[in-house]
Amino acid sequence: MTDVRLGGWIDQAAVAVLYRQGSAGCEIFFIQRAKKPGDPWSGDIAFPGGRKQVEDASLKDTAIRETWEETGLDLFHHGAFKRKLSHQLTRSHRHNAPMIVTPFLFHWQGDDEVNLNHECDDALWIPLDFFNDRLMRSSLTWKQGHFSLQMPCYHYAEKTVWGLTLRMLDQIRQRRELFV
Repeated sequence: MTDVRLGGWIDQAAVAVLYRQGSAGCEIFFIQRAKKPGDPWSGDIAFPGGRKQVEDASLKDTAIRETWEETGLDLFHHGAFKRKLSHQLTRSHRHNAPMIVTPFLFHWQGDDEVNLNHECDDALWIPLDFFNDRLMRSSLTWKQGHFSLQMPCYHYAEKTVWGLTLRMLDQIRQRRELFV
């Protein structure tokens, strides 16, 4: 598996999409980002992950490291790597430049103990079937200055899944063959 080579002019990040077989069937793991002034993703529901660092040998290593740092979940020992998913183009809030985020799918085979660091306020497992129920899909109004836009989302237990996280989730949510 090779990473995209971008010559350092564009940020790269990776996230881990974890699933497990729980009491409600297949469940997907999410974190809630900590609320911080000036952070455009403050409080958002997301997959654990972050920017690639120089010491990361690959983007998959970035996803594994960031998941460990943010949640204490050890994908190296308890996550069966399944596949790399499609790269997602977004923007870096640091320099308002393009950023590529690469999601990696892992089957979680460890226990439920989560140890959140300062970057996260919460973590939860949501049944995959919830996202496959058309009636659960909703919308929210996203505002940026004087501009507003209706965006698709899901509301679950007072949390909202939308944006880039929803875009990644939409790629996989109806593909049951990925979750075996």
